[in-house]
Amino acid sequence: MNKKITFDTFENFLHSHSTDKIIPGLERISKLLSRLGNPQNSFRSVHIVGTNGKGSTGSFLASVFKEAGYRTGFYSSPHLESPGERLLIDGEVLSADEWLCAAEIAAEKILPDEDLPSYFEFLTACAFLLARSHNIDVGIIEAGLGGKLDATNTMSNTACSVIASVSIDHTEYLGNSLESIAGEKFAVVRENTPACFSGVDESLVDMFNNICSERSALPFVVSNSSRAENVTVSPEGNSFDLFSPNLEIRNVRTGLIGKYQISNAMLALSAISLVKDEFTKINDDSIRRGMQKAKWPGRLEVVSHNPLIVLDGGHNYDGVLKLCMSIKDLWPDKRIGVVYAAMKDKNYSGCIELMNRILKPSLYLTTVPDMARAARPDELLRASEKFSWCNLCAFNEPLSAVKKSLNDKNDLTLICGSLYMIGYVKPLLYNFLK
Repeated sequence: MNKKITFDTFENFLHSHSTDKIIPGLERISKLLSRLGNPQNSFRSVHIVGTNGKGSTGSFLASVFKEAGYRTGFYSSPHLESPGERLLIDGEVLSADEWLCAAEIAAEKILPDEDLPSYFEFLTACAFLLARSHNIDVGIIEAGLGGKLDATNTMSNTACSVIASVSIDHTEYLGNSLESIAGEKFAVVRENTPACFSGVDESLVDMFNNICSERSALPFVVSNSSRAENVTVSPEGNSFDLFSPNLEIRNVRTGLIGKYQISNAMLALSAISLVKDEFTKINDDSIRRGMQKAKWPGRLEVVSHNPLIVLDGGHNYDGVLKLCMSIKDLWPDKRIGVVYAAMKDKNYSGCIELMNRILKPSLYLTTVPDMARAARPDELLRASEKFSWCNLCAFNEPLSAVKKSLNDKNDLTLICGSLYMIGYVKPLLYNFLK
C-alpha cells in the first residue's frame, strides 16, 4: 500500500529544497519559473500588495470572480494550519499529493550549482504550477513581502494592480520610512494597466499618481473617488451602498466583520470596477453574492459564541489599532480578556500600549511553542508591567492562557497578536470547545 501523502510530507520536501532566509531578489525565482515555462503568465491576474488588508481584499475579489462563473485561484500567505490553504481553487484546498507533485517538478529545475530558492519563492513556484494545471481563468495573487522584489512580482499577464493600506512593517527589508515602504509596494504597478490604491494615507497619493504617470498606468484612488453610504456594522456582518465612477451598487453585505472591512470591501469593488469590462460575466448579483460569501479565517473570526471567543492575526501597530477599535465598536462594554503572543521583530510594546489604552483588558501573555522567532512570555511581561491591567499573567502554552481567561469570567476572550499563534491554537480550540 502506498504511504498516504500528508502536508507534513510536503512541508518536509519544501524545506529540503529551499532556504528559510528571506533574501529579497527576483533572480532565483525568475530563472526557476522560466525553466518551468513561466506558469505565472498562463492566466490573467489581479496582483495585491499592501501592509494590512491584502488577504481580506483578496478574499472578496476571489469570491466575486467565482460567483461570476470564472475559475478562480486565490494565492495568499501565510497559512494558519496547513500550507495547502495558500492556494484555493474556486475556494477549495488542493490535496497534499498535488502540492508534492508540483514541488517535485519544480525541484528538478533547480540547478545543482545555484542557490536554493527561499521557502516562499519555492512555494510560489508550486502555486503557479498548480494554477496552470487547473486552467484557472483568473488568479487573485497576494504578495508575501513588499512588492518590488517579491516572488509574485514575476507576473506579466496582470489585469490590475491593487495596493491596500501602507504602514510601517518589515523595516529590515523595506526601509524605515512610510515612503520607502510605499515605494516597494507601488513598484508592482504595470505599464498601461489599471492600478487601484486604497489611499487611506493621503500623504502617499501623490507618490502613487506620479508612479502611475511614469508608467502610463491608469490610477484609481479609492479614498478620493468612491464613497460608502448607509453603512451598518455589527457582529453579524456589514452592509453599505457604494458610489464610484465605474460602479454604483446598493445593499452590499459582507460576512467579514469590523468597520475596517468596509475599506477593504471598497478597495475590492473598485478593482472590480476597473476590470469588469474585460470580465463581462461580473454583474451586480454576482458582486453581492461574492461579497457576502467571502471568508477570511483568523481575522476577527468568531470561533465560539458561548463562550465568546474571537481570533485575530493582526500583528503590527496598524493592524492592532484597527482590531482594538473594531472590538470596541462590535462588543461595547464587555469585560475583555486578551490572549496575546508576538514575534520578536514586531513592535509588541506599542501594540500592548494600544490594547491597554483602548480595551483596558485582562492580559494573558503567551508564545508560539517551538518557534524561535516568537517573543518569550517573560519578554512580553516586561513590556506590559509599566501599565495597569485588570489582570496580568503569562503562560508558556496558549491554551492555558485561554482557559485562564475563561475561568476569569471575561465576557469576550480575544486571541491575537500573531497569525502563527492563531494557527497553533485554532485546532486545539476545536477539541477544547467540543
